[in-house]
Amino acid sequence: MPIVNILVTREGSGPDRTAITAEEKARLIKGVSDLLLEVLGKPLDSTFVTIQEIELENWGWGGLPALEYRQSRTGAPSGQ
Repeated sequence: MPIVNILVTREGSGPDRTAITAEEKARLIKGVSDLLLEVLGKPLDSTFVTIQEIELENWGWGGLPALEYRQSRTGAPSGQ
């Protein structure tokens, strides 16, 4: 029984969006489930997929919060 956990930052997938849409989440669940069926032969009814949206303030890498890291890489103002 596969359990897949997808983590995404809560910032949406386009301008002026603060989260991914229900349709996008459904597509992720379908795509991951289909991939496990194709690659590992795992039945759809035994595959579980969760999606967690993480506030951007709770995400970081390179020793910095995500927005600061991005700013350091691109020179863009914070919040971009």
